[in-house]
Formats: sequence, C-alpha cells, structure tokens
Amino acid sequence: MAGPSTTPAASSLGARVRAGDARAIARAISLIEDGAPGAAALVGELFPATGRAYLVGVTGPPGAGKSTLVDRLSLELRRRGETVGVVGVSGAGKTTLLQILGTLDRPTSGEILFDGKDVTGLPEDQLASLRNRKIGFVFQFHNLLPEFSVLENVMLPCRIAGLDKNEARRRAEALLSEAGLSQRTTHRSGEISGGEQQRVAICRALVMEPSVLLADEPTGNLDRGTASEMVGLLLELNRTRRLSVLMVTHNDQVASRLHRLIRIDDGRIAE
Repeated sequence: MAGPSTTPAASSLGARVRAGDARAIARAISLIEDGAPGAAALVGELFPATGRAYLVGVTGPPGAGKSTLVDRLSLELRRRGETVGVVGVSGAGKTTLLQILGTLDRPTSGEILFDGKDVTGLPEDQLASLRNRKIGFVFQFHNLLPEFSVLENVMLPCRIAGLDKNEARRRAEALLSEAGLSQRTTHRSGEISGGEQQRVAICRALVMEPSVLLADEPTGNLDRGTASEMVGLLLELNRTRRLSVLMVTHNDQVASRLHRLIRIDDGRIAE
C-alpha cells in the first residue's frame, strides 16, 4: 500500500490492533480520522479487525469554476453490510463524493482506501478492473443498452471480466430470478417498465458480486410505490449478500430505511 512508512509506535499499535485490543483499535481509528502523519498505514491492520473501509481526508476535484466540490471529507463504511444514505441540497457534493469513492474521479488530495489498501494512485486499467470486480453502480437513469436483451445486459460485466459465457448466464439468471424478472430475460429494455428497467440495472451492478454498491438517486425517476419496491429489493440483497450500500437520495422515506444517514453541506460531512 502506498503511503508514509510505518513508525515503530505505529508498528506496535498495529500489532495490538491485529490482536483485537479494543483500546488499540479505537486509537487507530482516531488517528486515521484525524489524518495524523502515517496513520493511513494502520488501515491495512484495522480493516481485518473491524470490517471497515475508509475515505481519508479527500478534497476536490475542482469544478468548471475551479471551486472545490468536496473539502477535506472523511468517511468510513463501518462494517460489511452497512447501508448508508447520503443527503443534502443540490450542489452540495453528493454525486462528486460517489464518483470519487467509485474511482470515476480522482481527488486532488487525500486517499481512497479499499479493503485496507490505498487505491488513489492506481493506473486507469487497474481502477477499471477494481470497478468491474469490487464496486457496483446504479444511477438515476438505468443506462441499459437498448440493442441487448435484459439477460445480455446483466451478463455484460461478466463478459468484460472474461468470465465463461455459461457462468455469466448462470449468475445473471439467478439475479434476475431473485429480482422477479425471470419472465423478462428475452425482452429489450424498451419493452419493460421503468421499475423493471431499474431492477435490471441493479442486477447488472451486482452480477460480479461486488462488496460495495454505490447508488446515485436510484429512485429519482420512479413513482412512490415503485421506488419502495426497488428499495425493498436492494435491502433484501443487502441482507442476503452482506452488500454494503452507499446511496444518494432526496427521498426521506428511502433514507429512513437505511442504517445510517450522512448529510453533505457545502462539500463537507455534517453527520
């Protein structure tokens, strides 16, 4: 992992974290959240002990007007399977946060730590592989390919990753069945409803069995009843697959069903 070299004191603290010392774990978390020099080196020790992932001291990137979109923002997914809602007014930096977390944008400073490893400086091909295998994305618009069937859309990430066609089909069919779409596999995206399109998008996001799902206003184009059904599906998948979910939403009913809420205010977290 890139980052400052570990000091003897940090090495000693890391050893105590590995041993499960509760005080050492609390101290390591405090050092990381404070951005102490060399603290990021402790994350590799901390993650196996707590199941946490961190975004440490991230800033930027600047927008067209050169203003900072997120400023010295630190965020942790505290355990695998946690569901976290991100709320705030339009323009507060919510989508930028998800884009940085998903490695679609690079921060101007700070670190993105995934499974205890700093991925901030990885080359683009390695980031693309990370996104394909470890991170699922669902957006407000489904972005399904209209020339492909429902089944082919869901299989696509597996084929990009080089999985055997039969394995890709098996995974896709299993997810579509779980989402109640077994009777829609041969349909094109324009032949199914908006709610069904978004469920297909969720299946596509999860077919590579990622550990984290990033969702940016996934219910924004849906009516209330359909939005509730879609969130129910996400929460069921969260339960059965221990999937961590970070969701941007303006829907108070959706937000109330998640484990924890984070409010973004002018590029900073006000939790």
